[in-house]
Amino acid sequence: MNITILGHSFTPSTMSVSDFLDYWIKNYCEINLKYNTIQAYKSIIKNHIKNRIGMYRLSQITPSTLNELMTNIYVEKGFSKAFLKNILKVLKGAFGYATNVVEFINKNPAQKLGLPSKDIPDSDPVHIFSQEEIEMLLDRFKNNHCFYYAILTAYYTGLRVSEVFGLTWEDIDFENKTISVNKIVVKKNQKGYSKGKHLSGKAKTIWYFGACKTKGSYRTVTVGDTLINALKEYKIEQDRHKLEYGYTYMKHYKKIVNNPYNNQPETKILNALAEIDVALPEVNFVFLKDNGIFEGTDTCKYPFKVIHYELGIPCRFHDFRDTHATRLIEARC
Repeated sequence: MNITILGHSFTPSTMSVSDFLDYWIKNYCEINLKYNTIQAYKSIIKNHIKNRIGMYRLSQITPSTLNELMTNIYVEKGFSKAFLKNILKVLKGAFGYATNVVEFINKNPAQKLGLPSKDIPDSDPVHIFSQEEIEMLLDRFKNNHCFYYAILTAYYTGLRVSEVFGLTWEDIDFENKTISVNKIVVKKNQKGYSKGKHLSGKAKTIWYFGACKTKGSYRTVTVGDTLINALKEYKIEQDRHKLEYGYTYMKHYKKIVNNPYNNQPETKILNALAEIDVALPEVNFVFLKDNGIFEGTDTCKYPFKVIHYELGIPCRFHDFRDTHATRLIEARC
């Protein structure tokens, strides 16, 4: 059946919602969005949208359908406001694309869609660390120097977790007491290989350098003597570890590769034992295990289990950033 809108003859699509969402991910998201956002959207689509409305035709979806979808997800799952906003973002983005860009449907059923009117708790409330808690954390992790110095850096600079673990020693100016924030690290799971053979179904963590969150995120942070002296000590210790581990120390290199989604260059981090000669620029990460292994933001996984269940502090790494901002405000009062 043809529909005429403002002189334009339009045929509603017979494509299913499930097929359309795959189309949207491939033709829009993978080209325009960052890796972590794409993975988050894919997860939402798989776990919360396709299983509820994926079997319907795209042209059958109405505002009532999507409103019922959001209400049922909230009632059944009890998700936080932040997560429900992400689901809403996917629905609005996908159906907006279907309407305004590819014109598979003539009216956007998600245009006026909102969150359920019931009170929805915010997720992960901000935790501002007390001085006593900071001292407790530093004492608990005094033997885990990678995490210990990462905590110090986050607390004294307010850097995000991906910025902290993206730091290289070239970013730290000991003489002028500054830290330059010019990149982040991004984790991607890719199919792994062992002894030259492909491991079907397995995933291997690959780290990449990525762009900072916003233009304003590129910055130079002035730091005090406490952090500068601590990082000097850590640098001396790291150099000693390189000598102690010798050929078995893990080194890291950067290689420019092509992103298969958007056909743009990106920087991939490669690893090799010191005994292997690699003809690529070396990456001198600040936060490494004693043997040189780089775990990026995964460095925080076990320590935060300890913080939550042993120390009983309900927090996230991002709370060091919020605590830093709070201390700055207090200092100006």
